[in-house]
Amino acid sequence: MDFEIIIQSLPRFFHGILITLEITAISLFIGFFLAIVLAVMRVSKNPFIWMPVYGFNFYFRGTPLLVQLFLIYYGSGQFQEFLSQVGLWQFFKEAYFCAVLSLTLNTAAYASEIFRGGIQGVNFGEIEAGRACGMSGVLLYRRIILPSALRIAWPAYTNEVVFLLQASSLVSIITLMDITGVARVIAARSFAFYELFLTAAVIYLILVYGVIFVFKKIEKKINAHLSEANA
Repeated sequence: MDFEIIIQSLPRFFHGILITLEITAISLFIGFFLAIVLAVMRVSKNPFIWMPVYGFNFYFRGTPLLVQLFLIYYGSGQFQEFLSQVGLWQFFKEAYFCAVLSLTLNTAAYASEIFRGGIQGVNFGEIEAGRACGMSGVLLYRRIILPSALRIAWPAYTNEVVFLLQASSLVSIITLMDITGVARVIAARSFAFYELFLTAAVIYLILVYGVIFVFKKIEKKINAHLSEANA
């Protein structure tokens, strides 16, 4: 084991960690709110509302993230003229934007199905109680349905966050220097593949269990009233 190459590579790994966390955080933030909107549309009884969401989820859950990443990053070049006309090419020509867009759409599709299950799992008595208090529509969703749905879906959503963090390693394929990208570039020059990818694996391990710890704390917080009720 060559520890010297690991120590020398740590500054570049720290930069890779920042890129990984930044891309993951932005994708999660946008994807979370998009997923809630999609989940609400998905439980609608109007086929003109739920069918487009079904098609969106069908594609992004049924195809590999790597293929989606390639289609957005490399495939958008075929529409350069159109994207330039509408002022979007300046975004699609950047690997960073394409990576965030791919991860956002992917996690939104998975999370929307998780939240849909949470919405459908809300106790009907809670909904009836809300209606009895004069709530309906957006107010009913904001005060009764969505808070209960998030509590139900949170453990499954935690797994989705972990999967997204791990999946972010794919962005190195489109030249971004995240954790995996740093390990791949340095290993290609030094041939210390074992040391560098083992270091990358340890870093991902620490990040994953850090995320799990934080989300468990959040889960405990949003379910605090249940603990008090059982005390």
